[in-house]
Amino acid sequence: MNGKKVIVAIPARYGSTRFPGKPLALLAGKPVIQHVYEKAAASAADEVIVATDDRRIADAVTAFGGVAVMTRSDHPSGSDRIFEAVSGRGADVVINVQGDEPMIPTALIDELIQVMTADPPPEMATVAVPVPRERMTDPNRVKVVFGADGNALYFSRSMLPYLREGGVEPGVYLHWGIYGYRSDVLARFVKLPPGRLENAEKLEQLRALENGIRIRVVTAACETVGIDTPADLAAAEKLLKGVQS
Repeated sequence: MNGKKVIVAIPARYGSTRFPGKPLALLAGKPVIQHVYEKAAASAADEVIVATDDRRIADAVTAFGGVAVMTRSDHPSGSDRIFEAVSGRGADVVINVQGDEPMIPTALIDELIQVMTADPPPEMATVAVPVPRERMTDPNRVKVVFGADGNALYFSRSMLPYLREGGVEPGVYLHWGIYGYRSDVLARFVKLPPGRLENAEKLEQLRALENGIRIRVVTAACETVGIDTPADLAAAEKLLKGVQS
């Protein structure tokens, strides 16, 4: 990896409007956060940490042999939380893997690491998955459009791109909330105030685009099950049983 130190940081909060305590919810007999940690630990990263403000999560991580870093409780976003957690650890590249993505393939984390350790590396990178348009009407499923250079043009909860009658379908891409940052870009990003687009859509990645930070989009053929509700947990349990059987 060109001698660059890569840290995977997993932000995890106990509080959740739709599913309180979801990092500790059991999936196939293990906490959701343990599944995420194990996927990240199997990657090419030099270090994996969980960034949390909750002692219950930290204790659970320590119990299964992981590394937890306690952070302040007033961070406005996961990026702010992981920045505090990785500060002083000598990272050149930080990979942000959400704590509610227990099905994320290790190969995808490795692909993002490879992109971020290229010479020269992009400022940021993220992942998008092609999904049929009819499955993307939910505003909780964030869409991304990107240019010919592979850099993101915009992220939205609305349908992107709009398909006018008679128009040619260009494909719809689901944004998968895993990010890679150059450490200097992460430090810059967390100092920026939330912008007008971020405040409108409630998507922190728009803060980067509004301030000229380019986000490389890596496309993946697979799709995961993020855990936002108890129903998602049941779906992930069913999917895991199918994989293991």
